[in-house]
Amino acid sequence: MIHRIEYTKSPDAAAASDDPRTGLRAVRSLRELADRLETLQVTRARTLGWSWQEIADALGVSRQAVHKKHRSPRRL
Repeated sequence: MIHRIEYTKSPDAAAASDDPRTGLRAVRSLRELADRLETLQVTRARTLGWSWQEIADALGVSRQAVHKKHRSPRRL
């Protein structure tokens, strides 16, 4: 069975829905969107020459955390 968020509702309304299934799907969708936006902006910042520390400060996380999550895969 596939469940879909009711797109007639605003994201706020879906996240605050009385139906936990609708609310939790909205939360999942928001997390996925936030992850995509973070990746996009980290890539942009690195392209512009930002250090891992500058990016970490902007995100409110440690340099190690942002580097681990977004570094390019090592080449062997």
